[in-house]
Amino acid sequence: MKKFVIERILPGASNLTKEELRQISQLFCDAIDKLEESYSWVQSFITDDKIYCIHIAETKEAIREHSKLARFPINTINEVKTTIDPTTNNDSI
Repeated sequence: MKKFVIERILPGASNLTKEELRQISQLFCDAIDKLEESYSWVQSFITDDKIYCIHIAETKEAIREHSKLARFPINTINEVKTTIDPTTNNDSI
C-alpha cells in the first residue's frame, strides 16, 4: 500500500461548519465502504481554501475512484515517497 497526499481546492474551506465537516467525513467513509479494494483515509487538514487529505491505497486510480464515489473533487494526487520528522536527525537512523 502507498500513501498519498490529495489536494482539494474548496473556496471557504476554513468556514465549513462542524455539521458540514461531519457530512464530508461520512461521504469519505461511505465511499470507502463501496470500494472493492483495501483503502484507508488517514486524516485531512483544512486551510483557508483547500483540504489536504492523507489516504493509503494501492494506486492513484483507487484514489480517483474513491473521489468519484464520494462526489468530492480532487485537484492533485501525489504519492509520498519518504517522510522526515524531528527524529530523522538521530544518528541511529
